Amino acid sequence: MKFFFSNQVLDTDTRELSRESLPVSLEPQVFDLVVHLMENRDRVVSKEELIEKIWRGRHVAESTLTSRINAARKAVGDSGAEQALIRTIARKGFRFVGAVQTATEGTTQAEPATARRELEMLPALTDRPGIAVLPFLNMSGDRAQEYFSDGISEDIITALSKLRWFFVIARNSSFVYKGRSVHINEIARELGVRYVVEGSVRRSGGQVRISAQLNDVTTGSHLWAERYDRSIEDVFAVQDEITEAIVAAVEPHLYAAESFRAQQKPPGSLDAWDLVMRALSHYWRVTQQDNTVAQALLEKAIEIDPRYSKALGLLANSRIFGAHMGWADMASVMPIATREALAAVEADSEDAWAHIGLAYSYLFMRRFDDAIAEFELALRLNPNFAFSQAFYAVTLCYAGRYEEGDVAIRRALRLSPRDPLAAIYQGVGAYIQFAAGRYEEAIRFARESLRQRADFVGAHRVLTAAAGMAGDRELSAVALQGLLQAQPDISLEWIARELPMKQAEDREHYLDGLRRAGLK
Repeated sequence: MKFFFSNQVLDTDTRELSRESLPVSLEPQVFDLVVHLMENRDRVVSKEELIEKIWRGRHVAESTLTSRINAARKAVGDSGAEQALIRTIARKGFRFVGAVQTATEGTTQAEPATARRELEMLPALTDRPGIAVLPFLNMSGDRAQEYFSDGISEDIITALSKLRWFFVIARNSSFVYKGRSVHINEIARELGVRYVVEGSVRRSGGQVRISAQLNDVTTGSHLWAERYDRSIEDVFAVQDEITEAIVAAVEPHLYAAESFRAQQKPPGSLDAWDLVMRALSHYWRVTQQDNTVAQALLEKAIEIDPRYSKALGLLANSRIFGAHMGWADMASVMPIATREALAAVEADSEDAWAHIGLAYSYLFMRRFDDAIAEFELALRLNPNFAFSQAFYAVTLCYAGRYEEGDVAIRRALRLSPRDPLAAIYQGVGAYIQFAAGRYEEAIRFARESLRQRADFVGAHRVLTAAAGMAGDRELSAVALQGLLQAQPDISLEWIARELPMKQAEDREHYLDGLRRAGLK
């Protein structure tokens, strides 16, 4: 049997792998591992199954299996970072995800119709929703510009791959459709995905226009669409900027779509993923009642899967956020939330949500350097994660690094201006402006936050303090009234005790603003 994938051929009869007609050296065990993953590419292959098949059930150290997987990836031109062909499925095993055609002896390649029938028989790639990025159309009329449109598509695939709870189709699979007129419903069925990103690139002189849209194939709806017009001075900088903008915009819309899908299911049929999506839809509403509901849903998800990293990290975050807003007692919450955050990182050390939960825990333990380090790790894992940028920003500010916090929060707002949590981002921006002594800017940010979420406690606090420091008595009175409605039991003593400000002068500054506005 011959397997054709990418620019490679694997022949099980001659036990040879070749790339562009040149032989690739493979150890026997590694060859067998690649063959087994290819032969079972319609499903996830567990570690136990690989040990049974390749090592005949002998005891094998985890490091040995890891080294063989790494060797297999290297042999087929893949890597642990890209995972374009051999994908690690967290807590489940491995899967070969590249587009493959097969041929028996006496043929050179499978007939396209046969290959398509094989693809149509494949189930969904994982129990997580899949997304495919199609090659962006080059509308420039100049084939020499093809590299630019391809580069945009490839960068988006790479960036979306960092969203560990969505299965992103590898470049080699989605680029099979380049230059072909195939309806996205058929593409989605063949690739086993719910969501498809498509777009076009048009360059003219020193200008470029890029259009992109996110489609939910199962409902036939467009979830998001945007057009970007840019001047090309540094083509690669523009490419990076567009990629960043598209990925940051797509992520919250994917979660929102999955939340809606989960809400349509009867309660008895919900699995851990559905429960997390429902929890997110409540968490984003930024109310005490919704935060409580979110925690209950996350606890149910963890009952189903005790090592569900995203659920553990989000639950830790939700608990601490509730206490931060004054809805719960921080001293009671912290031990539980910290255990959950540590468990999240232990379950999946490459999940950005897990590190965010741990970072937030460290912040309220006053371990500022550790909190900043965890947020920075989360952002290395997912650089376009606006949520992480925003909480990183407030942590920098609490640590006394206002200007760095200002850069981070403006990046969060630029990354995801339509984010469900944009009101929180504006509230963080307000606090940073206040800490830096820019009271009019703080008032502007706080008002925008409250325009989006009228009961957001954090924005009420900053508006009151900024009005107090600005000497605006009328605004101070109105702002204080709104604050007391949003957090009736707030006091100067609560602010001094609960908010984790590293520098005493920052704490006194905040207290002074609130005191001038009339808070006792």
